Amino acid sequence: MNSESASANIADNQSAESLVKKVHLKRKSDFVNKNAKRTCCKEVRRGLDDSTLKETEYYFENYLRKVYPYYFTYTTFCKGRWVGKNLIDVFSEEFRAHSKEEYEKNIAVGNIKINGKPITGDYVFKDNDRVTNKVHRHEIAVAAAPIKVIHSSDEFLIVDKPPSIPIHPCGRYRHNCLLFILAKDHGFKELYSVHRLDRLTSGLLVFTKTIKKSQEINEQIRERKVKKEYVCRVVGNFPDGIIHCKESLEVISPKMGICIVSPTGKECETIFEKLSYNGTSSVVSCKPLTGRMHQIRVHLQYLGHPITNDPIYNHDHVFGPLKGKNGDMGKSREQLLEDLLKTHNLQKWLIEDGPLLEESNTSIQNSVEEDKKNKMSLNALEYYLKSDGYEKLAEKYVKKPENFIIEDSCDLCHQRYMDPQPKDLIMFLHALKYRGEGWEFESELPSWAKDDWKETITQEL
Repeated sequence: MNSESASANIADNQSAESLVKKVHLKRKSDFVNKNAKRTCCKEVRRGLDDSTLKETEYYFENYLRKVYPYYFTYTTFCKGRWVGKNLIDVFSEEFRAHSKEEYEKNIAVGNIKINGKPITGDYVFKDNDRVTNKVHRHEIAVAAAPIKVIHSSDEFLIVDKPPSIPIHPCGRYRHNCLLFILAKDHGFKELYSVHRLDRLTSGLLVFTKTIKKSQEINEQIRERKVKKEYVCRVVGNFPDGIIHCKESLEVISPKMGICIVSPTGKECETIFEKLSYNGTSSVVSCKPLTGRMHQIRVHLQYLGHPITNDPIYNHDHVFGPLKGKNGDMGKSREQLLEDLLKTHNLQKWLIEDGPLLEESNTSIQNSVEEDKKNKMSLNALEYYLKSDGYEKLAEKYVKKPENFIIEDSCDLCHQRYMDPQPKDLIMFLHALKYRGEGWEFESELPSWAKDDWKETITQEL
């Protein structure tokens, strides 16, 4: 933002700061008594031991950090909703990463067991059943970016998280998550997270190194004493001045993590302010006053200015031509979730064998648009891929064919999957600043948040 724009917005900034203070004061009494007995620490993260870290290793290929396939056994206990249901029905309904046929094959070869014993697919779940599932894990690749440590002390570890990397193990990510990478690349084996960022979101992430500090910071977050600021790049020319969005949000699918604006949802407030406009898109400052899932992303969608490369809330097919502006989805919630499931599942990575069909004008146009998105995304990813430490990691994690384990009974070993493309690795949302009582940290602006950033990129992939 230039000096003239900055001067013009001083009054608005003061107004926004005053508004934040008023909201915090208004709500303080709501938390003092009601939550006094709640545990402050969101979670206790046990340290990662050497045997866990040695399950597999990384290798770098192109712009990706990859994991050699490895064996892993999931263990869980029967959930209440499973009691009385057949094993195969539970697996095919609750765990959609693989097909029903593959689960049937794994039951038949003894990879899936109940209480340590082989069973059949028609086994009926009982209370306290212990389920084990031995799998040959194939993890999804993430950006091959070093993790920048902003600050490290006896109490804090502050990092600048690259996009595409989840914080904790989830889904088809385990070693390719931030906690494992920090343990392997930096030796931080015991950390406590006090807030989260979406996998595609980049920026400042606060860890503590002691339970006591974790409880202290979580207490500040719970009482809304922590101030947060994000930056994002959104579609179109965002309105001038301070925009205060107070639309309530409802989670309509906890499993998929999808939220919409809804009058029956939980209260939610975000303050937005345009920082720059390049003729196509705007850089916007975002200050969430609450901490709802996908809060910034859904509020921007509602305002008609979704994040330019948001794969969910800026999706034409899923949310229709209006893309959810003013809460208009143009379809039922059930249809919305069904369409989302079609566009975000494992099959999108599968490379089909056989001759290609003749391309229609629509598919050609889609291909051109995809190419533009990939070029723009790769240009933005260079900010992370060319950072200090990349060359050293690339030498350390040279691909070694002898490290690949091929499992005859594993379907994934015999399928061909595409690597994530650049557009699958980044979203233009960045955690810029976090400030609490007695502490404050800030990350650098990524390249896409600069005033002179352009979406049209001419370089080749």
